[in-house]
Amino acid sequence: MRSVRQRRTATAATLLAVVALVAAGCGGGDSSGDTASGGQDAPGADALDKATGVTKVTFWHGMKGANGEAVDKLVKAFNAEHTGKIEVTAVYQGDYDDTITKYKTSVQQGNTPSVVQIYDIGSRFMIDSKQTVPVQSFADKDGYTLDSIEPNIANYYSIDGKLNSMPFNTSMPLLYINKEAFVKAGLDPNKPPTNLDEIMEAAKKLTIKQGGKTVQYGFNAAIYGWFMEQLIAQSGTTYCDNENGRKDLATQVNFADEQGVKVATWYQQMVKLGYMPNTGKKTDDAQAVFKSGTSAMHLESTGSLRGYLDAAKGKFTVLTAPFPKLTASDTGGPIIGGASLWVDGPGHSDAEKRASWEFVKFASSPAQQAAWHTGTGYFPINSKALDLPEDRAWVAQYPQFTTAITQLHNTKPSNASSGCILGVMPQSRKASEDGLEKAVLGTDPAQAMKAAADSIKPQIDQYNKTVKK
Repeated sequence: MRSVRQRRTATAATLLAVVALVAAGCGGGDSSGDTASGGQDAPGADALDKATGVTKVTFWHGMKGANGEAVDKLVKAFNAEHTGKIEVTAVYQGDYDDTITKYKTSVQQGNTPSVVQIYDIGSRFMIDSKQTVPVQSFADKDGYTLDSIEPNIANYYSIDGKLNSMPFNTSMPLLYINKEAFVKAGLDPNKPPTNLDEIMEAAKKLTIKQGGKTVQYGFNAAIYGWFMEQLIAQSGTTYCDNENGRKDLATQVNFADEQGVKVATWYQQMVKLGYMPNTGKKTDDAQAVFKSGTSAMHLESTGSLRGYLDAAKGKFTVLTAPFPKLTASDTGGPIIGGASLWVDGPGHSDAEKRASWEFVKFASSPAQQAAWHTGTGYFPINSKALDLPEDRAWVAQYPQFTTAITQLHNTKPSNASSGCILGVMPQSRKASEDGLEKAVLGTDPAQAMKAAADSIKPQIDQYNKTVKK
């Protein structure tokens, strides 16, 4: 897989922009040309029939490199099928954070794109912004079935059974293994560690020192809040209250509870014992350690698999295993990552909204998801894509990817595995990383995580207060 998971954090300045935008009513500005009440209704198919000329659709996204090429290919295929009727223009806006920041500016200016790709943890803001037409509304209007969307993926982007946006690029967290390092240490690579205690035990055997210097670490991972979220979900508990923000607005995060402290303690011990290097928060640095063969185990998303296979070629064999549980008794499952497509309403004509829906449907179709999967390595959101010959051939070529497929299908949808939907989730992720980093550097883990959780509480309160006005 050529795709590289983008880092998703945000600054206090970003929070202020979010709150200011919500406080302003997330104003859609001029709604000229919008023939549907409030701009958030789903128009019927006749909207395009009534339109004259070519209906233009602007699609903002955050994909670059091979992923960007895959987006361009998808758009080209769609335009070819709708020549003379609909024309989509894809516009790269930078990474995930850049895209949502530019989107917020476009809302303030009353000039939003027709369709925008927003990362998973931006979902709460997108719902509260009242700028979009829920995908479920289009589906209900058409009697269009959404059953082929993978349940765990649909679950993340749904509240009260209503799908708000169309899943697009989806990743899953995995445990990566250096096969040769395992064999050399007398460990069976086909029986990988399944929880944090087992990883520590295996890491001890896999760590190699020469002349007082560590030449191979047993394990490594970035100090990344996504992993904290995953391990809490694996325990079957929620990251934030009010059923992960799905029953009502979340009012607090739970990573200072037993599960979060256990994760922080484990990180601290792994570094202290010398089984894991402290590569900090930068994921590129952590990835480089595994790619070089300096680490025998590693945590990352499916989006890194293709790059790891290419980097390891001729040096070592990369294997994949399910993301570890927090403890052996845990029965939860991991959370998906990635981004989804949102159709904007206010300020856009019914024809444009309808054309946007046609594009979103196309992007989620089996054929396009198979092309997207094989072109990028992201998980296909449409279960039927996996049955297509080209997709089967790709998975056969890269059997390491079947781990992600099995892991997704084995995870029972729940509020825990659906992830926390929080208006300041990017800031919360950064706070958890700050807590983890302090623990790694020697602060008492319970104290570090409590301070981190306390630091985000005022921001949660400020956001919620604004939304409820």
